[in-house]
Amino acid sequence: MNAIDLSGRLQLRARLYQTVRAFLAERDVLEVETPILSAAGNTDPNIESFVTRFTGHVDAGAAQRWMRTSPEFPLKRLLAAGVGDCYELGRVFRNGEAGGRHNPEFTMLEWYRVGWDHHRLMEETIELVQQALALVGRRAEVVISGYRQLFLDELGIDPLHDPVQVLQAPLSEYGIDPEGLDRDDWLDLLITHKLQPAFPSDRITVIHDYPASQCALARVRDGDPPLAERFELYLGRYELANGYHELNDASEQAARFARDNERRRARGLPEVPVDHRLLAVLDAMPDCAGVALGVERLLMCLADTDAIADVLAFPFAEA
Repeated sequence: MNAIDLSGRLQLRARLYQTVRAFLAERDVLEVETPILSAAGNTDPNIESFVTRFTGHVDAGAAQRWMRTSPEFPLKRLLAAGVGDCYELGRVFRNGEAGGRHNPEFTMLEWYRVGWDHHRLMEETIELVQQALALVGRRAEVVISGYRQLFLDELGIDPLHDPVQVLQAPLSEYGIDPEGLDRDDWLDLLITHKLQPAFPSDRITVIHDYPASQCALARVRDGDPPLAERFELYLGRYELANGYHELNDASEQAARFARDNERRRARGLPEVPVDHRLLAVLDAMPDCAGVALGVERLLMCLADTDAIADVLAFPFAEA
């Protein structure tokens, strides 16, 4: 479709927000607000944060502040404090991500369900996306697949056992420089270059149970091989949501933060201060599942547009 006008894009966003809030209110999930600025940052070496400085009194806390890339850490601190099921719908920031489909400032919906695993939360996320599609008179087919099975079915590749050379072969036509790429990088490239583009536009595709090396902040389930209890949800070829059966082991999380910073150093990136307040309470966080959903990505699907500018009041270049 052609770019929707300013009034239309604002109205579509407002209707989506109303739908999200009603959906979660009906399920007794509490809306909360958490800080945008933090003394801790996101250690993920694939994400670059914005940094600013506080110039007030030194007793107020650390002067260097990181703008959040998601509300995940403070929401988990609230869970550890006993708040229960909760969500936040708000702005997040990622440096360097600007273009036709990315804006450095965007909106994220993130919610947590106590006592749930990632499979149960998958179903609720699908239900929310279907309600959003109903705003524009649409409904999507749903396909749910394990990570390994998807690769076997679509590419004839075993992502957990085949050697790296087998993973590289289908990507030879793209002239990708292999320097510095590890096994998980090649698996991600197979998704973005081979699998994701073929997802039908009228289909919700959910992939679950990832390689343990891609656990991020998810639990790892014992097995041969062990698997990360996480999922990703796509609408058409757009990745909309990333969810976990959440890790609540502070020692393991501290080790993961440390590994992130090791990878940052290896790439010549600055280390990022870890969230010690989260680590101090993580063992007290109840068993739960959480998911983050990109609101602009969903709006782009609803508006049938490939341009993120079509769903923003003012894109980055005009802000």
